[in-house]
Amino acid sequence: MSKILLTGSSGFIGQALARRLIAEGHRLRLPVRSQLSWEPGNSVVFPFEGLEATTDWAAALVGVDLVIHCAGRPRIMNETAPDLLAEYRRCNVEGSVRLASQAAHAGAQRFVFVSTVEVCGEQTQPDQPFSVESTPAPASPYATSKLETERALFALTASSNMEVVIIRPPPVYGPGVKGDFHALMQWIDRGSPLPLAGVESRRSMISRSNLVDFLTKCAHHPAAAGHILHVSDGEDLKVSELVSKLGEALERPPQLTRMPAWLLRSRARLSGRYALIERLKLPMQVDIEHTRRLLDWAPPYEIDDSLAQTAAHFRKYPQD
Repeated sequence: MSKILLTGSSGFIGQALARRLIAEGHRLRLPVRSQLSWEPGNSVVFPFEGLEATTDWAAALVGVDLVIHCAGRPRIMNETAPDLLAEYRRCNVEGSVRLASQAAHAGAQRFVFVSTVEVCGEQTQPDQPFSVESTPAPASPYATSKLETERALFALTASSNMEVVIIRPPPVYGPGVKGDFHALMQWIDRGSPLPLAGVESRRSMISRSNLVDFLTKCAHHPAAAGHILHVSDGEDLKVSELVSKLGEALERPPQLTRMPAWLLRSRARLSGRYALIERLKLPMQVDIEHTRRLLDWAPPYEIDDSLAQTAAHFRKYPQD
């Protein structure tokens, strides 16, 4: 079994991935900034200050075969830092390159980086899903930093023996999810009117379970080396379908309505929902056929089951 350095093990994706890797018998090294809320078993836990250009990873990388890099500065809507791109670059680009450089020097064989499909943009055109051939067009400082990290990692590994694998997931959901998905469940649960009836836009997502399964596949599959890989649940839902499925899982029929654009903008701004509703209305589809063929992988978990598990957790822990 491999000795793996996994960053982000206290996060939404990293924690689930760590549990999966431990169950498979891998030996994990987990850099953490604070005490973990879960039992890491036989893993070695390393305290560290953060993902910075000056972080020293040498002790944590001793004997490591593989690095799976899930940590980073997440995208947070409405951030107000004076130079937001610089903040993202400091952590996501400079910090990640520092880790990768030291990993290559320490003899790690592979570096798996969790990026985002947002490097391609935030909206697709009809019948033109984002593929690995799509020209990158990041529309946010977060996505720009992720694209810059991808390019820096390929440049770094071109002069070393370490392989790099880039994973570009769409929005990730699952039990305990935060952000937009959690807000959507809250609105459905409260019976709030959602002006999304008739919205035909389709959006790709991926359950945390499917992403974790895919990351474990990418950790060792020889064909993954040197590739950018798009991934999703393999089923793109209309926004109205997603809301209906969540309502069914929550046992709260959603209040889907139709509303003129001018009235939507006015009411949504007053309720704080305008930005999220506008994002939900945008089509954003991901083509995963290249991934399917290259790695002979298919999402093992059905979207309906994953939504039901997500809703069940929300029901039990609505403020979690």
